[in-house]
Amino acid sequence: MGCAMAASDSHAGAASRRPLARRLVLADFRSYAALDIDLDARLVALAGDNGAGKTNVLEALSMFTPGRGLRRAELGEMARAGGSGGWAVSIEAGEPGEPGEIMQFGTGVDPAEGSTRRCRVERAPVASARAFADHLRVVWLTPSMDGLFSGPAGDRRRFLDRLVLAVDSDHASRVNSLDRALRNRNRLLEEGARDRAWLDAAERELAEVAVAVSAARHETVTRLAALIAEGADAASPFPRAEVALQGEIERMIPDLPALDIEDRYRALLRDNRARDAAAGRTLIGPQASDLAVTHGPKQTAAARCSTGEQKALLVGLVLAHARLVAAMSGIAPLVLLDEIAAHFDPARRAALYDALENLGSQVFLTGADPAAFADIAGRALTLTVTPGRIVPAR
Repeated sequence: MGCAMAASDSHAGAASRRPLARRLVLADFRSYAALDIDLDARLVALAGDNGAGKTNVLEALSMFTPGRGLRRAELGEMARAGGSGGWAVSIEAGEPGEPGEIMQFGTGVDPAEGSTRRCRVERAPVASARAFADHLRVVWLTPSMDGLFSGPAGDRRRFLDRLVLAVDSDHASRVNSLDRALRNRNRLLEEGARDRAWLDAAERELAEVAVAVSAARHETVTRLAALIAEGADAASPFPRAEVALQGEIERMIPDLPALDIEDRYRALLRDNRARDAAAGRTLIGPQASDLAVTHGPKQTAAARCSTGEQKALLVGLVLAHARLVAAMSGIAPLVLLDEIAAHFDPARRAALYDALENLGSQVFLTGADPAAFADIAGRALTLTVTPGRIVPAR
């Protein structure tokens, strides 16, 4: 029997909740001294010049999920230059047509309380952004991810962990524990620990968390692959992606119980202490795994596809992930797509908008050219963004 599943089947099927972020309020966040805007629409398009502040809006929304948001920025970087040194973001969100169900969520940094990020649900303090996951899920795609398939494996691992985190809000704590366990073992190896018991204990801790991280990744990738295969459409302009994990632990997960995998991984760690000490790092484990993506119809590695094919693969992958989040969490996620239509031809752009309308999520799109949103005029709330200001498009 293989490793236990990292997520429950209890929410399999369509999302039972489809929240809308109906109102967004910013204070001293990035380029906005103050902003208060209604967003009560399934499709929200933000058009404006480069540097006007469109991505800042998406980043603000991405703060309602564990982690550092879509830019992976430090908290201090989000504070407006010339402002108080702190910042605040809040949204009112709820199901469409149910005004009594609207809830308020807030997060930010108050310099008077130190540099720690604070989070609130219904104006009551909560321990962390983990609490938002009971009500909201968020996924995104940004231009910085365009080189994902041809870039280093570390970028794909971060992308993968974001996919897992959107369906399993405890995953961030596992990954953090893995990082600490790796640093501990690497330090002991560097110091030339003579007491075998210290290394044995460090490797026992590392093996336990490494298998947990790998199992969560395997669960998400397996479910995502099945969802993509089930919904495959040969006529779609977004080709079917085949996804798989590559790594020593990942190869064992389908066939062995977690405890057996931990034992085998500990043996690998023990046998490779000299090599790892010479390298200055642990060479085997989930910190060295990779996400393999293949263009399904062509059976070509994504890294070898054209730039346009890679973009289409990535979009299809992110949309499939949004559906997976809805199925596994019961909550249709907010979907943030930054400069999404910039490199698509008109036919593929129109197909994208149709797919987004059928997704069941609230979707935010940005673009420098308002004409790119002509196909969804009347179907979307279109907003014009200028520095520090957002108004409905005319």
